[in-house]
Amino acid sequence: MNIAFAPMRASFPEASTTGLSWVITAYAILFAALLIPAGRLSDVVGRRRQLLVATTGFAVASALCALAPNLPVLIAARAAQGAFAGGMIPAALAVLLHETPPERRLRALGAWGAAGSLAAAAGPVLGSLLIDAVNWRAVFMINVPLALAIVWAAARTLGPDQRRTHRLPDLAGTALLTAGVGALVLGLTNGEHWGWTAPGTLLFTVAGPLLIAAALFRSRSHAAPAVEFDLWRSRDFRIANLVAFPTAVAMFAWLLATPLFVATVWDYSILKAGLAVTPGAFASAVAAIGIARIRRRGLQRAAVSVGMVLFTANAVWLWLALTDRPAFLPLWLATGLLGGTGIGLTLTGLNSTAALAVPPARFATGTGLHNAIRQVGGAFGVAGVAMISVAAATGTGSAAFRSIFLFTAVMSAVAALGGLALLRTAPAPAPAR
Repeated sequence: MNIAFAPMRASFPEASTTGLSWVITAYAILFAALLIPAGRLSDVVGRRRQLLVATTGFAVASALCALAPNLPVLIAARAAQGAFAGGMIPAALAVLLHETPPERRLRALGAWGAAGSLAAAAGPVLGSLLIDAVNWRAVFMINVPLALAIVWAAARTLGPDQRRTHRLPDLAGTALLTAGVGALVLGLTNGEHWGWTAPGTLLFTVAGPLLIAAALFRSRSHAAPAVEFDLWRSRDFRIANLVAFPTAVAMFAWLLATPLFVATVWDYSILKAGLAVTPGAFASAVAAIGIARIRRRGLQRAAVSVGMVLFTANAVWLWLALTDRPAFLPLWLATGLLGGTGIGLTLTGLNSTAALAVPPARFATGTGLHNAIRQVGGAFGVAGVAMISVAAATGTGSAAFRSIFLFTAVMSAVAALGGLALLRTAPAPAPAR
């Protein structure tokens, strides 16, 4: 979507930059807001059923995005796409964990992480080629056959869902939680356009945490809470989620800043910028596969801090050495491989720790919560990039980006220190339900 933004502007010349930004914002808000309730819903209605419905909806929404005649229709279709994506992710990961024997789940989680990294590597390049060969609408249309193929395969291969074992979550608490996460992400992602002290930004960034707090307060005494506090009794689950937040802040900021830097400061073309960030994504995939092959959960935990130490080193290196003069081989390739390896190790370690700390009947609930925390952290990372860019936009073109990489170094160092707590956690069975 970042690559398609400029060509999209040509299709809607009457739209403002703020209006076009809603094509990205609408998706991000609905996706982040619905991950937690969708995870709980998957455990209630059945992971297979939810995967089929959500993936079908994602295909339809993608087609509507590709065919959108105007910007309002495109924004509405993107919001629907984000909502269905929020339903797909926890259901898909729950399917993966349920269909895999317990002794092979660590390796399966590594394959899941590697698949995401390979997608991140292929996405910018494939998107550039599609836009160059067709137009920005092809970026959406390619989702349709892929999603329908998943629906066909899932319908043929997955067995029927088990009998419902959970009640539907508290509707009022779920509404408060969804509105709170959505409001917080909305305020953070639009602060740059509205102004960080504008009434709208302040309203949403303050109201979001208050609504989330109200949902948490209600969940403490409800029979079917929107947020299940008993999952947090697992120390592994609790620490993995706490560490996921600064990890996501650093990772999202880095993933946003790197292609922007080579495109704006080093003047790379869209395709060249996509290729420039590809080595890091492939390194992430290799690291995820490698750590997943290790069956000792203690080493999986250690990978969290080791990965964030590598990522911190990458960010510090960029902060110290980045200049306006292109230096792909001696600097960019090396730091990209270092940062990508760190991301692959850390995300695989966090995913496996969080997922395997919850009982099988609640895989979707746990993974939905974990991914929602990561998305909120990512929103803070994107907001941090925007604020630092404005504050540090003096001197050479690389000055603001060096400040951004210092910010990512600090956040990843915090995550590395937090990950050390996992090393002191003895493996324990998931809480019974």
